[in-house]
Amino acid sequence: MARICAITGKRPTPGSIINRKGQSKKSGGIGTHVTSKTPRKFRPNLQWIKVKLPNGGTKRMWVSVKAIKAGLVQKA
Repeated sequence: MARICAITGKRPTPGSIINRKGQSKKSGGIGTHVTSKTPRKFRPNLQWIKVKLPNGGTKRMWVSVKAIKAGLVQKA
């Protein structure tokens, strides 16, 4: 099962690790240069929690911490 927030729909997004080499212009160099790019994923902060449903039941689901803090879900 994919790690996607059941409330907000947050999901992992693609990105890159960018390696740079050289001295920055601010420090008196000629500037930094990109030496490599490695693919990576930015993963949302999801928690596997029990959530109270409107019909009175409970269900475990992946929920982002942002949704929990905002009060969009009630923990059971």
